[in-house]
Amino acid sequence: MQAVNQSIQMRTRSPGFRRAWLSWIGIIAVLVLWQIIVMLRVYPEFIIPAPLTVIERFGEALSDGTLLNHAGATVVPMVSGLVIGVTAAVLIGTLLAKSRTLEAILSPLIIAVQSTPVVAYAPLLVIWFGTDMKGKVVTSALIVFFPMLLNTTVGIRSVPSLMLDLMRSLNATRWQTFTKLEIPYALPILLGGLKVSATLAVIGAVVGEFVAADAGLGRLINQARYSFDTPLVVVAVITLAVIARVMYGMISMLERRLLFWQRRQM
Repeated sequence: MQAVNQSIQMRTRSPGFRRAWLSWIGIIAVLVLWQIIVMLRVYPEFIIPAPLTVIERFGEALSDGTLLNHAGATVVPMVSGLVIGVTAAVLIGTLLAKSRTLEAILSPLIIAVQSTPVVAYAPLLVIWFGTDMKGKVVTSALIVFFPMLLNTTVGIRSVPSLMLDLMRSLNATRWQTFTKLEIPYALPILLGGLKVSATLAVIGAVVGEFVAADAGLGRLINQARYSFDTPLVVVAVITLAVIARVMYGMISMLERRLLFWQRRQM
């Protein structure tokens, strides 16, 4: 019994347990503030519905399959766009990190595309790739490309020259230097970029759905907005936030597994 109590005490004192409780405190505080605003009637209920009304609407949308169908139509292109965008960014970012000439050639084009809001060229992507999943995949891939490209370039270039000289003195090939030194050294920066990209992928998919789509949470938000179904709009927005948080959490778990050696050094 004493061992069980000690185990419980250790868990409650752990930083992860403390962060989890603080997160729940923040969520509860938002719900309380939300309910107070509704009770004070600062805005009509059709503009800011009560939390209980949103929960009831969530149950309805979940039971009739509306929420799951639209969420699935958003998640599939989002994940596909994330994989394509991250893969392309890592490949091109590695080339840019190795070649200043290639960077000088491609940087103006990359910056021009990325500095333009995705909402501006999303209609063109819909015209070129259609209103089905391809348009949403391309939009997600483009919006996650630049952050991952930047992190890849910075990460690869952050390897100290002394360590590169050491690999050359050991007669390591370029591939061995890349896989044994550059990638492990840049991994923390790469995973940081992957976290940002995972959340941006959700934005990319939804932007494509706002412009034109047959299904998806963005499409559901548009439909609910036009019919003044504000609780359903809130349900869709919260679902998007949960999807983004799950993606972020999965990459955080991957980060803890791959960077376990950092915790040992602390």
